[in-house]
Amino acid sequence: MTLQPQSLPVDHPSVQSGRVGMLLVNLGTPDAPEVGPVRRYLAEFLSDRRVVEIPPIAWQPILRGIILNTRPKKSAHAYSQVWTEDGSPLAVITRKQAEAMQEAFGERVKVDWAMRYGTPSIPERLQALMDAGCERILLAPLYPQYSAATTATVVDKAADKLRTMRWQPALRTLPAYQDDPAYIEALEADLTRQLDALDFQPEVLLLSFHGMPERTLHLGDPYHCHCQKTSRLLQERLKRRDLRIRTTFQSRFGPAKWLEPATDTVIGEEVAKGTKRLAIAAPGFSADCLETLEELAIQGRDQFLEGGGESFAALSCLNTSEAGLIMLETILRRELSGWIDC
Repeated sequence: MTLQPQSLPVDHPSVQSGRVGMLLVNLGTPDAPEVGPVRRYLAEFLSDRRVVEIPPIAWQPILRGIILNTRPKKSAHAYSQVWTEDGSPLAVITRKQAEAMQEAFGERVKVDWAMRYGTPSIPERLQALMDAGCERILLAPLYPQYSAATTATVVDKAADKLRTMRWQPALRTLPAYQDDPAYIEALEADLTRQLDALDFQPEVLLLSFHGMPERTLHLGDPYHCHCQKTSRLLQERLKRRDLRIRTTFQSRFGPAKWLEPATDTVIGEEVAKGTKRLAIAAPGFSADCLETLEELAIQGRDQFLEGGGESFAALSCLNTSEAGLIMLETILRRELSGWIDC
């Protein structure tokens, strides 16, 4: 006997299902380079227990009473120097990366993007993917090197959303890719392209990674080791005998001891020893943002030239370069194995 499929009730709601989704996630940005939006962004960012590991009873009075009353104006000015007609550079680039991946994967995968702090939010975009019928979602934090303050907090936020959902999607998380051949090859190709295009020959290339408090290393965070491995593998691939390469850490905040050597300290050291031509790259950032466009390209340049340097270049992140998009598609396609026909 052949069983006939049962028809749905007339009033049964229309439900989409069976699709695969992908959510690209980066750190975050305020909605505008103004004090109010910057204060809201900093309040969310600096209230994350993964970012500031000080007990809230001690930290929140400092954050609310001092930092959020002083830092937003300075940060808003910094953002205003890099803001574009389309908005925050980080948001614009992340959106374009998502659009490129949508084109690469086609109808088999629905690609979206989110910011860990600010908008569009992870919960909002996870829900949008689920509403579009994505029962399987690849969560892709775009941090090459793992840190509890970056990758882990993206997973935390996604889990917070899942906790509220009756019908949860199956979730995969893109692992750190600090030593992935596709990533190292992309860095080599893109940095070589940019270095060859300069109108001067750098004596020194700084590989500047975002800093973390040193205590995170001793607590077991692999971030420092991941950065050092990326730097070592990249130096082996570049093989430029005429270029001295140093690994540094930027964006120190507060009085605690941070990973060293600090980028600004090393710039000062190089100027003092007579270095005249310097380039700087930020391989730990998947997209240009305030930390690369203002801290390195503006503050770093000013420090080097005012100290006596003659030629300075801040090289772009992988962004939407050909090498960067090939790398991104390669690692994402691998993580979707079994969900789509790769």
